[in-house]
Amino acid sequence: MIFFGRLEEYIIFFYRLLLVFFFYQLARVLFYIYNLELIDINSISDFLNICYRGFAFDTTAILYINSLFILFSILPLVFNTSKRYQKVLFYLYFITNLIAYALNFVDFIYYKFTQTRTTTAALEAVQNESNGLGLFFVFLRDYWHVFVLFFIVAFIWIKVYKLIKFKNHLTTNSGLGYFLSSVVIFLVIATLCIGGIRGDFKHSTRPITLVDASRHVKILSQADMVLNTPFALIRTINKNYFKKQNKISEDIVKTVLNPIKQYNNVTKDKPNVVILIVESLSREYIGAFNTNTNIPNYKSYTPFLDSLSQESLIFPNTFANGRKSIHGMSSVLAGIPSFKVAYTSSPYSNQDTQSVVSILNEMHYDTSFFHGAPNGSMGFLGFSNILGFDHYYGKTEYNNDDDFDGLWGIWDKPYLKHVNSVLAKKVEPFMATVFTLSSHSPYIIPKKDKGKYPLGTLPMHKCVGYTDNALKEFFKEAKTKEWYNNSVFVITGDHTNLIDYPYYAKALNRFSVPIILFSPKGDYKGVNNSLAQQIDVYPTIVDIVGYNKPIRSWGRSVLNDTLVKPFAITNSSSTFHLQQDDYIYVFDSEKDIGFYNIEDKGLEKPLKKVSDSIKNTLRIKAKSFIQDYMNRIIDKKLTAE
Repeated sequence: MIFFGRLEEYIIFFYRLLLVFFFYQLARVLFYIYNLELIDINSISDFLNICYRGFAFDTTAILYINSLFILFSILPLVFNTSKRYQKVLFYLYFITNLIAYALNFVDFIYYKFTQTRTTTAALEAVQNESNGLGLFFVFLRDYWHVFVLFFIVAFIWIKVYKLIKFKNHLTTNSGLGYFLSSVVIFLVIATLCIGGIRGDFKHSTRPITLVDASRHVKILSQADMVLNTPFALIRTINKNYFKKQNKISEDIVKTVLNPIKQYNNVTKDKPNVVILIVESLSREYIGAFNTNTNIPNYKSYTPFLDSLSQESLIFPNTFANGRKSIHGMSSVLAGIPSFKVAYTSSPYSNQDTQSVVSILNEMHYDTSFFHGAPNGSMGFLGFSNILGFDHYYGKTEYNNDDDFDGLWGIWDKPYLKHVNSVLAKKVEPFMATVFTLSSHSPYIIPKKDKGKYPLGTLPMHKCVGYTDNALKEFFKEAKTKEWYNNSVFVITGDHTNLIDYPYYAKALNRFSVPIILFSPKGDYKGVNNSLAQQIDVYPTIVDIVGYNKPIRSWGRSVLNDTLVKPFAITNSSSTFHLQQDDYIYVFDSEKDIGFYNIEDKGLEKPLKKVSDSIKNTLRIKAKSFIQDYMNRIIDKKLTAE
């Protein structure tokens, strides 16, 4: 007989592997239940298709994670079935599997904030946090049900694993036939594992990656449900996404992208510049940005920003160029977006970088960065040093732990009051970047402020109300200062957060942030519905202050740039999205994924009829952007020189 006494071993071995597949599918279902509002599934057939397509990605992750278990299960060691050896296999199986499996449960919640499966790029946030243990306990407190659910599922898994046991723990077959048949089966299983890890056996097919999840779904947001978190992490380990490209001629890049820009605005008096990057400030929360969204029963949580917007120039069609706080910092201040891997955590970040900071330093501005978290948190201190800020004001400089929120840093109200006191002592002109922090998980506000702001329907809403009021007090005090009238204020968000309305759950609207441009002199008023993005802030400020030398910028001045069409570029874990004119172009840097109407922010209905000229225009713009982005970062050409 071909198995020579090992049939029972192989049956139990495959039973144990099948259990892993079953529990991964269970995790997929639970992931969907926790994120119903973010993953659009319209039918049972869609749901079943996602589960079916996810099998390939589960296979890759499971075979990687269980490689040692598989090896030690099928080796012809004669004593494989002994109680002691089986106990070793039991611990090997569950230690490796449960650690990996727990990552799926982390994304039950984390996905609500990032709207993408966790990859190694997400580790940058953890690496820059000194309070990682504290964050873990807050996560445990707020989402205890996920931990309980994990342990219940793990308990059931262990129980089911033990249902089938060896009837005989002694192997009586140890002859030549036993070893030869074992070697044959070993080679067959090894071959199957190689194919499973790659995704198939075709020589011409590269191993499946995150982008392959979008190939077989009708709506791109469904791709995250096709994936599993262990796969997303495994496939992004030691991946260098910064690779030189030469697909588009430099003349075409210059024409469609104009990466070296020059503005000729004449400014009599150099205005002070205050950039307020508000933590997790989504357009969803601001009433002034939702007058045309037609959201039923819409409610605003920002009365101050709503009133300020009436006296400002606002951009209700603005998109973030990343998903994390450090992404927002590089996008807003240096015009450098972050895609699959954050530029700031790449090997290329430590280079001479032209930015709003370097430009204003050259113009003899005093430049400061304010963030109430422990110095070094989020990677802000390191990147601010690269950009060349004259001063960094963090929790250390604030020097009063009575106002510490217990986790992230100083509450926004007292910290913004501190910012005002520092700015009052500055010699003009100055530039200050202020990064707030209170509107963030774990969604708490000071005890003395409880009950003052609408609770809304999400825990985030009261925090938005608190920070909005903190901004109100900041502006109220700033009005009394001499520097105020000769200042320009830019308010934006670093990324979005919890989503209430289905409109903002659409794939591209998950990047919806505001840009508010305010001048006490009334220089900027109105509503500009053109596409805008975070990387437009830097060239816009350069234009405002009257800098008339060339700059390196992939964004555009939203005030005077006529050479580059308004556009926005964003990235999910596997695809890029370019919005321009009446279209959305989705691609994976190599090939088309689809073309959509500009209003189809959910990417639900691919256009069947788009002219070749329009397709080529969008392809060239997208490829030019990615090529120039990659090449300038790698070649260290992030200046206009």
